Amino acid sequence: MIFGALGSPLDINKGEGSILFLGGNEIKSSAVVKYSSAPPQAAFARLQEKTDLKLPPANWLRESAKLGPAGATILGNSKKSKPFSSFGMAYDFIDSVGNDVDVVSDSENIKKLLKIPYSKSHVSMAVHRIGRTLLLDDLDIQELFMRSSQTGDWTWLKEFYQRLIDQKWQRKKKSKEHWYQKAILSKFLYYSINGDGAAQPIPNPDEQHQEETADDEACEAGRVSWPAPFEMPSSLSEDASSSNQGLKNDFVRNILWTFEDIHMLVGSNMPIFGGGRYPAVSLRLRDNNKPINVLTGIDYWLDNLICNVPELVMCFHVNGIVQKYEMIKTEDIPNLENSNFSTKVIKDIAQNILSFLKSNCTKEGHTYWLFKASGSDIVKLYDLTTLCEETEDKYQNPFTMPVAILLYKVACNMMLKKNQNRKHYGTIRTLLLNCVKLLDKGRHPQIIASANYMLSELFQLDEPKKEEAGEFPLNGNSDESYSEEEEEMPDSDENGSYSTSSDPPDDNKAVAVIKSVGELSVPEKYKSTHQIRPSCAFPVCHDTEERCRLVLIYVLEGLKSVDSSIKKESDLPAADPHTPIPLKYEDESSAGHECLEKQMALFLDKMGLFQEVKHSSQSGMIPGSWQYKMKLQLILKSSKAYYVLSDAAVSLQKYGRALRYIKLALQCHDTYCCLCTNMLSEVLLFLCQCLTLCGDIQLMLAQNANNRAAYLEEYNYQTKEDQEILHSLHRESSCQVFSWATDLSTDLECQLSISCKCYEAANEILLFSNLKEHNAEQYTQVMKRTGNVRNEIGVFYMNQAAALQSERVENKTVSSAEQQLWKKSFSCFEKGIQNFESIDDATNAALLLCNMGRLMRICAHAHCAAGGDFKREFSPEEALYYNKAIDYYLKALRSLGKREVHLAVWDSVNWELSTTYFTMATLLQDYAPLSRKAQEQIEKEVSESMMKSLKYCDVDTVSARQPLCQYRAATIHHRLASMYHSCLRNQVGDEHQRKQHRVLVDLHYGKSVKFFQLLKDAPCELLRVQLERVAFAEFQMASQNSSGGKLKTLYGALDIMTQTHSVFHLLRKELVDECEQGLEEGKSNAEKISIENSAVSLNKEEVSKLLSIFESRLSFLLLQSIKLLTSTKKKMGGNIEEEDILKANKYVYSLLLRSVANKNLTLLERIEIILNLLEQLTQDSEGKNLSNQ
Repeated sequence: MIFGALGSPLDINKGEGSILFLGGNEIKSSAVVKYSSAPPQAAFARLQEKTDLKLPPANWLRESAKLGPAGATILGNSKKSKPFSSFGMAYDFIDSVGNDVDVVSDSENIKKLLKIPYSKSHVSMAVHRIGRTLLLDDLDIQELFMRSSQTGDWTWLKEFYQRLIDQKWQRKKKSKEHWYQKAILSKFLYYSINGDGAAQPIPNPDEQHQEETADDEACEAGRVSWPAPFEMPSSLSEDASSSNQGLKNDFVRNILWTFEDIHMLVGSNMPIFGGGRYPAVSLRLRDNNKPINVLTGIDYWLDNLICNVPELVMCFHVNGIVQKYEMIKTEDIPNLENSNFSTKVIKDIAQNILSFLKSNCTKEGHTYWLFKASGSDIVKLYDLTTLCEETEDKYQNPFTMPVAILLYKVACNMMLKKNQNRKHYGTIRTLLLNCVKLLDKGRHPQIIASANYMLSELFQLDEPKKEEAGEFPLNGNSDESYSEEEEEMPDSDENGSYSTSSDPPDDNKAVAVIKSVGELSVPEKYKSTHQIRPSCAFPVCHDTEERCRLVLIYVLEGLKSVDSSIKKESDLPAADPHTPIPLKYEDESSAGHECLEKQMALFLDKMGLFQEVKHSSQSGMIPGSWQYKMKLQLILKSSKAYYVLSDAAVSLQKYGRALRYIKLALQCHDTYCCLCTNMLSEVLLFLCQCLTLCGDIQLMLAQNANNRAAYLEEYNYQTKEDQEILHSLHRESSCQVFSWATDLSTDLECQLSISCKCYEAANEILLFSNLKEHNAEQYTQVMKRTGNVRNEIGVFYMNQAAALQSERVENKTVSSAEQQLWKKSFSCFEKGIQNFESIDDATNAALLLCNMGRLMRICAHAHCAAGGDFKREFSPEEALYYNKAIDYYLKALRSLGKREVHLAVWDSVNWELSTTYFTMATLLQDYAPLSRKAQEQIEKEVSESMMKSLKYCDVDTVSARQPLCQYRAATIHHRLASMYHSCLRNQVGDEHQRKQHRVLVDLHYGKSVKFFQLLKDAPCELLRVQLERVAFAEFQMASQNSSGGKLKTLYGALDIMTQTHSVFHLLRKELVDECEQGLEEGKSNAEKISIENSAVSLNKEEVSKLLSIFESRLSFLLLQSIKLLTSTKKKMGGNIEEEDILKANKYVYSLLLRSVANKNLTLLERIEIILNLLEQLTQDSEGKNLSNQ
């Protein structure tokens, strides 16, 4: 065995470390000092030969600067291990417990375990499992049963021990030789630090007797008294320096010892000296007459390994008289004469014992008892917790409280680590569940409440809905996962290590048995067979409601613990937690708005004066007490859980359920406000979010009024947990502050008003608490929602006004009710625009301006003059409101700036603006105010409005609205052409104007035809425009004198007629399709067909009228062409070309006359004939053009 280089001196301050590695082929060992309370190592004084150690040195049992505050401990006055020593270390090094360390224990216990195969001594240890860490403590049965005789505790274990293990149990007293050796060792160590080595005169026998008595009493006092099993810890502070139940870390040094692959946190009080040639040595006193045995050698070797000491100094004495000193290297200790042992065997023993314990001590929080009787080769492991539960009082186990606190502390520590990811949540949850399981709810409410709160904190309420299983394997198997809820693993006969068939009858109480201590020396005889159980992994909640419900269950348990600990409970009126608290539901009356305003004002006053008001608890909780702090945290957590539930219900469109949950969230928040003396900005921000969500829900309820009955049923439903949480809240507050926001109303206007008030309240909170600057996104959302709901209210009033208008009798003037609704609507739109402009939301501001434009158009429509259409004129009021509408639409366009800001909104505003101009122009044209304006002025205004409408009518951009735009453009051009055509017929204007009008008529008719031809679905409109063009040609021909001019105009008119060929094709196709569809439908759908035919007959009637006009005009044009050509032939002598045209026109004319004369032809047949005639005219026209070429 070879030592590595020795580092800095061993005894160092907490937070530093010294490492020593042992290499070689047999074992590997390293030690890091985690904490040391010893002063810097002092050189030991080599005593002179013949020094009498029976005489006390001058410094005996006195404090020394060289020793520091732990002088008595460091010199090893008491090697007795305390029953809770491992817990003291675990509290101090909480980071190591559960994950990194396999064993936490006193070095004496470690040595005792590793010497089991070599020793006949009894072994009695308590074993606890925390995560992957085992805590080992000495369980002094004699001391325990002495206490049982005095207090009556542990009687169940004493009876069990006497019945099955040692029927003749009696306390064994220490021998006089034991105390003698203990006193000599103490005096030797004090001599070694004295420096001068001078011995004091031997005192007289009386003094010596007194000293021995003092020794005896000191040793008795040194025994640790067992804490009362029901004692409540005074504090649950996370500070490592705090001690609970006297569980103090009394060791001089705590060492992280790695022995092969076993990591142990070990406490040691071994005195270490250094200086000079010996940087670090351990000092031992041996009787020269007694050789060193294997047990002593293992003891010395393990002490030096654990404490990182490379050498051992042995002082030999005979009857207390110093003889000589001997220096031994640590690596040579296993090879000493009479003390030979194999380090590899020690390693195998350590691995086997650890595997045995880990395989069988599987239930976290349980106290296991590892016992080997004196002189026996059998080692047994009992589950004392299970045995204790069989008694009348299962909380008699004094380890329960320390274990529970340690479980709690480890969980707290893991929760506080910011870098922990969610894969450890399963471990934390298991720790806390086991902690709660160990404790009596009535006796330890504080820990139970805190543990339940931490359990609720494990469920992240704001986490994404889809779990990222790849990054966080929540249910993956890990060494930290194990379960206390699973059934025990069945006994295994592998290697014969767990078989109990041949054991004595008492073994049925043992969890596991090692048949022979010799098995521990066999390499890998025991392997850890404990399976990692997936049931303890953190539950994967794919459903938000499931996650929140778990949170609320833990919160409720915490609230119950807090409430049960408040003594003033008897002063409260009795309340049955199983009786639902009725949720307020009423139909809002017209006076509801005034009430809402008052409630809102009271709420804002309360929030504004919040810092000045002193709140008190109805239940008698003292501010600053643990109950007070814990209840605040639990209430806030429940409020957040209800908020998330409400938000999830909104996404599922369960708005009644959502309102119930947000009501509970706000009731929790109300109680929090009643208790809290200083509101944090985070809590105020959360209140703002709750009110915002409440506003969303009320708005959704208003928009989905058809499902009101289902929403009411959802709203009134309550779970048992909700009822019990409400009862806990009502212990502190009436929970009525937010009732104005959470009542389910049946009145649409009231719901919209409540929604608006919620957003206004949220905005007020942001403003007066100065949260606006630091939470710009939240402020933006609140403003956006406020603007939106004001738009909804404005639209609501606007629609009501439109409904009143439609019900109004024609001759009746505008009512005051309509005007009031206009004013309300206008006010809402105006405020909404201000909201959007405050957050620079140009798009939504433009939409509200667009709605204001629509409101102005409704106002304009309402001001139609009475008297019906016959005498009606376009009134000034109509013009005023239409111009106001145009102003708002133009403002909307200016708000957007350019189309790229929002294409859809930009196009929509343009369309509405175009519609307004078009409507105004149409009304001005159809109901010309001739009593107020001249015809020329009206025509000018119509023309300007039509052209502006055309300007904002985007016919080029491909979109769903493009056909509408094209139709409107075609209609505008048609109307303008008709207007100028009318002017020409009515002889309006001078010759110059008439000439301009003639050009404009041609231009607009041409453009109208072009757009109608693009549409393909407006054949009647196109036919009508073409017929008007023919009529215009006829009008022009009437004013012409020359035959040549007339003939040219006639040819132009006939050319227009032939251009309608495509229109008649479309009409024929539609008629054929209708006939075929009617045949396919059959007689079974006769009723449906008749309805369709009635709808189609109107269209057919229009087609028939247009067809008759077409036949008439075609007949007239053909007749005129025949007359002109005939007269020209007589006068001039016609050419062959004109003769052919004349012949063709006569033929077509004759066919047309026969067709018109036949009254029995169907519409389809008439169209077929027209198509045939147009075909012939087209061929004739093409022939004429060809001959011209």
